[in-house]
Amino acid sequence: MADLKALIVDYGGVLTSPLLGSMDSWVATDGIDPESFRNAMRDWLGLSYGTDSTESPVHALERGEVDVPAFERQLASQLRTVDGRPVQAEGLLTRMFAGFGSEPSMTEALRQAKAAGLSTALLSNSWGLDYPREMWDELFDVVVISGEVGMRKPESRIFHLAAERLELAPEACVFVDDLAPNIRGAAEVGMVGVHHVTPEQTISELETLFGIALRSAG
Repeated sequence: MADLKALIVDYGGVLTSPLLGSMDSWVATDGIDPESFRNAMRDWLGLSYGTDSTESPVHALERGEVDVPAFERQLASQLRTVDGRPVQAEGLLTRMFAGFGSEPSMTEALRQAKAAGLSTALLSNSWGLDYPREMWDELFDVVVISGEVGMRKPESRIFHLAAERLELAPEACVFVDDLAPNIRGAAEVGMVGVHHVTPEQTISELETLFGIALRSAG
């Protein structure tokens, strides 16, 4: 294995609480019929992360090719509420991700990685999120947001871009994501992929890969 020098992480579902919990909370709060939401996500995310070459509306959003209000209107048109009310399009994505909470143990792992001399980067597919960027200067050497660079995971070019901005070969980078297709995309360009399921499991695997402690001594 190449000398590993960088830790690259996803945002939603890695540095935050799991995506599923936030989605479930939003569906319940907005009174969305769960089946309509599952159908929309199966259709759109199946195209977005599968092998089908057909473009999904998610592609355009993540690359910044469509603005958030247009995507919200498109998604709202695919959904229905349990009591027959129209789904409010305005602010839909903000409400969808309102349940996100930070994952302190993963944030601490990044701090420990930087303190140990590793380079760090964020690589996120954006759904128009207003990211909380207050700590990013101290956590990341490089930030790559899909909508800001016009490319998205799992496209190979976005992984190459992250490595180039770190001034490292892909083989020197470890990439953490909660979606398996993104891990495969990273591995295809030579990165070491870590599929995030739980913080404990991910941190343990990273400690093994890098040979350093990534937990606070306190």
